[in-house]
Amino acid sequence: MLITKPHAALLASPGMGHLIPMVELGKRLLTLHGFDVSIFVVTTDSSTTRSQILQQTSNQSSLNVVMLPPVDVSSKLGPNPPLEVGIHLAMAESLPLLRSAILSMKVVPTVLIIDLFGILVLPMSRDLGMLNYVFMTSNAWFTATITYAPVIDKDMEDRHVNNREPLFIPGCKPVQYEDTLEPFVLRGQPMYEGFIKATKDIISVDGILINTWHDLEPTTIKALRDSEHLGWISKGPVYPVGPLVRTVTPRSGTEHGHGAEVKVDEVLRWLDGQPTESVIYVSFGSGGTLSAEQITELAWALELSRQRFVWVVRPPNGSASGTFFDVANGGDGTPGYLPEGFVKRTHNVGLVVPMWAPQAEILAHPSTGGFITHCGWNSTLESIINGVPMVAWPLYAEQKMNAAMLAEELGVAVRAKGTEGVVGREQILKLVRRIMVEKEGKAMREKVKELKRSGDKALSNVGSSYNSLSQATKDLENYLLEKSRGASAS
Repeated sequence: MLITKPHAALLASPGMGHLIPMVELGKRLLTLHGFDVSIFVVTTDSSTTRSQILQQTSNQSSLNVVMLPPVDVSSKLGPNPPLEVGIHLAMAESLPLLRSAILSMKVVPTVLIIDLFGILVLPMSRDLGMLNYVFMTSNAWFTATITYAPVIDKDMEDRHVNNREPLFIPGCKPVQYEDTLEPFVLRGQPMYEGFIKATKDIISVDGILINTWHDLEPTTIKALRDSEHLGWISKGPVYPVGPLVRTVTPRSGTEHGHGAEVKVDEVLRWLDGQPTESVIYVSFGSGGTLSAEQITELAWALELSRQRFVWVVRPPNGSASGTFFDVANGGDGTPGYLPEGFVKRTHNVGLVVPMWAPQAEILAHPSTGGFITHCGWNSTLESIINGVPMVAWPLYAEQKMNAAMLAEELGVAVRAKGTEGVVGREQILKLVRRIMVEKEGKAMREKVKELKRSGDKALSNVGSSYNSLSQATKDLENYLLEKSRGASAS
């Protein structure tokens, strides 16, 4: 019997940068393409993630969100482990929970859509007869690098690692050594071997969705689809479906509540009192932390700039503090890892926010005119779709590639480059002035607003990303039709 309404199961790995685009994809599949949708969320912190999920899906009653029981992996990790290691371990620990949750459903979903960290569930989903898609929550350039990795020319890889020559990817912009992915420089080590295995798994799936759009990366998307470049490598088609980021609902002016709701209200009311495009927002994402020395340099740069700012501050690397103000040593509440009296001296122009802030709302606010960002792709897209230029300050993963793309190719960011890992206050001050005060910043602001319009068009019902996701759903429906005919014939 023909299944007329496909059921998509989406698996989101820990971290808001993975969760947010996965939820937005689920919303579009549900509301625009007639799917039943279940989103399975892996988390190590149920309270924080649950509040974010409720905020994300409060008006989507038909979106089935399944919070898997939180897993505690801290005891199995060494001191200061790479973020990717912790996420991978959490996914592994959650695998039995996911299988149990799927088997408890009346009907096994038609297709499982995972992100980059969900590849270890592929054997299980195939065993259950589900189609498998990967949703790359980064850009097409990173996807091209991932796609090419299993078949890469080893002589070129040697030259890239040993001689620091660019890494050439067919049909794409080469990756400079200083921007390369960490696994490439760790050949022979477990991280490299795991990386190559993961890339082989990714190219074996039935389709690859990417959180980008055609007009943002036309050359790279063409290369991914062209059989003379990269199109022959992956089993399934490539579908650019972005930019998928959290949308901001209009404010009623009567926000009330506790915890996160109060913080949203407090920050946005402060922004309401600032001039248009006068505030620079500073955040390094949910997983990004700086050294104590770097935090000090950034604080002095913000103070010396005399620029209005909202700064989401997290304890420095290695800090034993579990909460923001536990290490306060000043009468004004300034934490011990900020210059003494910083909060008091900057209270007229700046807002220091501990640990978390409503990023989508801040970037959408008319008063926000710039963003110092770690260049996680979710943060990058949120900045672009709100027309906000950036100071690109990458920390880990593919963020250096993102920074290079933003600064060198798209021209919507200036890039921070540190000496021995620390970006000095003088450089930060210059970068802030470049995007907030100087003519260069005005030009970047115009460019990023053009990209915003381009992204909006891509998601409209005549846009390239809407059509691409429509094609993906049509291909899935054709598969189900063929499967149904085969079952009837037998």
